[in-house]
Amino acid sequence: MKTFLEYFKNLQERNGNVGCIHSCPELIACIQQTGFLPLLESGIQGFAAESIMAEECRFTQFPDGSWEWPLWQWKGSVVRDGDCLYGKFFSGKAGFVSREWWPDFLNWRRSHHPAPAEGTIEDIILSTLREHGSMITRELRAACDFTGKNMRSKFDAYINRLQMSTYIVTEDFVYPTDKHGREYGFGWSLLTTPERLLASHHAPSPRSPEESFQRMADHLSQLLPAATEKQIRKLLQ
Repeated sequence: MKTFLEYFKNLQERNGNVGCIHSCPELIACIQQTGFLPLLESGIQGFAAESIMAEECRFTQFPDGSWEWPLWQWKGSVVRDGDCLYGKFFSGKAGFVSREWWPDFLNWRRSHHPAPAEGTIEDIILSTLREHGSMITRELRAACDFTGKNMRSKFDAYINRLQMSTYIVTEDFVYPTDKHGREYGFGWSLLTTPERLLASHHAPSPRSPEESFQRMADHLSQLLPAATEKQIRKLLQ
């Protein structure tokens, strides 16, 4: 059975490209072709953007402690220009879903995760975010008064659940700058809602949740021929 990497290489060859991903535009094209792509290890061997990067695009740490990671640096451009949505969608891990597949993905996920009940912590977080439009995580955490000891991890757990439920997505990434105006670090997620991000393009799926699931499962079964039904269900759950 072919692995995802073998599938992807064959797809590249059919499209006149060679081997793994060497650039941000190639990564964007891959997301559009596959519809779903976890950023890092997904639980299905090889099914991750990291796994299909060319060797020179993988994480590299230098003797002085500095590092270079093109995939990490590209993800902001992909989110802004790649016609896809990004968030912790796959078992709490980050990844991309193309705009084409988003209505089915949202339809299935929200059928299992209804909107937070009024007055709950998740409802307060979501209402605060909607009121401001978009906020980096630490700003949203402060606005929701999660400022005490050990509150950061508790707040992050709520944010992760809201992303898995498709109520929150990442709009962009914001980086601190040094005294020379140069960006550094891993950046902060700029959070928003998919309804705001997609605006008039946020059309609901015409299918039932079960039909959406089956459509996605059939697609992923072709994309990941070595994956089991249980693995695909877990990825979509």
